[in-house]
Amino acid sequence: MAEMKLIAVLLIPLLCLIVPLTQAVNFHYCDKQADYDVFVQGVEINPHPVIRSQLATFTVNAYTGEAISGGKLVIDIKYFGVHIHQETHELCGETSCPVSAGSFVISHTEALPAFTPPPQPFLFRSLRRSPSTNSDLSPFLRLPFEY
Repeated sequence: MAEMKLIAVLLIPLLCLIVPLTQAVNFHYCDKQADYDVFVQGVEINPHPVIRSQLATFTVNAYTGEAISGGKLVIDIKYFGVHIHQETHELCGETSCPVSAGSFVISHTEALPAFTPPPQPFLFRSLRRSPSTNSDLSPFLRLPFEY
């Protein structure tokens, strides 16, 4: 019993340090009227706030009504409408494929570019079926950044 109390005493302060580093962030669909195959349920950024030129993990919890066999994850950073940075990744490199119908998670780690202007750029993400089509599987998301 004393061991359990000691472990609890040691773990609780540690959890208080770790929990603020991972934070669910508010996000908005850029096009609220569009109908997408993927519904985003939540977004977490770790650490939050992010630090320029240091690694941050973006985790998107999502749901799909039908299986997805592949596609592209597009990461596009804009600041007041000005394009700053863009990356494209294979969906199957970011999560297990094929993605079964139901809930799934996409997790991507990257460093925010050093040339990102202060203080509130927005990250836009989208899943695309293939590079040859412009059909979006998921909404573009607007995520406020703090650093």
